[in-house]
Amino acid sequence: MSAAARYISAPVTTDRLILRLFEPGDAEERHAYQSLPEVARYLYRDPLTLQGCAESIAARSGGTAWSSDDDRLLLAVCRADEPGVIGEVVLTLTDARARQAEIGWVFHPRHAGRGYATEAARALASLAFTELGVHRIFARLDALNTGSVGVCERLGMRREAHLIESGLDGDRWGSECIYATLAREWRG
Repeated sequence: MSAAARYISAPVTTDRLILRLFEPGDAEERHAYQSLPEVARYLYRDPLTLQGCAESIAARSGGTAWSSDDDRLLLAVCRADEPGVIGEVVLTLTDARARQAEIGWVFHPRHAGRGYATEAARALASLAFTELGVHRIFARLDALNTGSVGVCERLGMRREAHLIESGLDGDRWGSECIYATLAREWRG
């Protein structure tokens, strides 16, 4: 990253999707999937409340600086042909000096199986490499989350680690996989 902070305001478009900053009016649509236990179980946290969704949207709706560790770009994913939020993608600057970023995605289960997560994650990864100067992106995911494993593989990310029983989700031990790719390997 350069010494000057980069400021991201989006949107990013693909053939079928628009990735944009969340707006305060999106809280209920975000809550519709973030409140589902089957979504939260792979995130090692409780489902989000409507208030929690609204607060995180308010914190990031004006854009995101991109210069320091833990700066985060959270984008709503919408279909280009109809209104409404179907999911989200997030990019977190985990190490500004080494230009490392974690990528993630969460989608409403009713939109699963249509390639939206792959398409949105590909667009965000391309932004990370071409516009933000990221050297390496990685994804951490529950090993049982076969949908996200598939997204990583379709993006051409390599599995770098499989951590056995590395997290506790309630009373369930979860194993975590780490996938990654470097800017020089990216085929977008």
